[in-house]
Amino acid sequence: MKGNYFGEEVASRYDDELGRWGDPERIDATARFLAGLAGDGAALELGIGTGRIALPLAARGVRVHGIDLSEAMVARLRTKAGGDDVPVTIGDFATTRVDGTFSLVYLVFNTIMNLTAQDEQVACFENAAAHLAPGGCFVVEVGIPRGGNLEVFALGDTHVGVDEWEPATQRLVSHHFALVNGSWVRNSVPFYAAAPGELDLMARLAGMRLRERWSGWNREPFTAETTRHVSVWEKPR
Repeated sequence: MKGNYFGEEVASRYDDELGRWGDPERIDATARFLAGLAGDGAALELGIGTGRIALPLAARGVRVHGIDLSEAMVARLRTKAGGDDVPVTIGDFATTRVDGTFSLVYLVFNTIMNLTAQDEQVACFENAAAHLAPGGCFVVEVGIPRGGNLEVFALGDTHVGVDEWEPATQRLVSHHFALVNGSWVRNSVPFYAAAPGELDLMARLAGMRLRERWSGWNREPFTAETTRHVSVWEKPR
């Protein structure tokens, strides 16, 4: 992962700009889905951030460990109830290793795309597989770019988000405009948007196989109109 786009300036307002991603029902559905896969085992979140999902998952009794590149984001996690009880390793989640094995490794909220090259995402799948116990699952939630080259994904009084999409290179840049102290501040974050089938191949290269794919955390069917998918790959027993 090249560059940390989640320093103090972004971390300080990250939770305030979650929009629909901060909706309690969405968070509960995500935690319920992941807890069902974790079972009695432990879970590893790649890109744990401020703990939006890790803390509700831990509250369900799942032992959660995290990896994140941003100390500023993890510092926000530490201020929340239960935040001190979640061990976090600072590093690039594509290559950083932690001790032990897990029944679940997961990436949510487009975080896989923060790895801005195909090789980095391949390495991430290999890293996930290395942390999984036999029969364990790797879960990725990520959007599927559609339509034109520019798309407004957030429109509010204090936050506007615009995606810039280049299909030929699979390069996507999310431009966030935030109203801070009376002035608009722009933060542009680059992504690499792999197609679902491309992610399946990465999983196969890492020794995993597709177990299930949905368009949401409530197991809505995955169709041609789907703009986001929740995919589960399994490490063979």
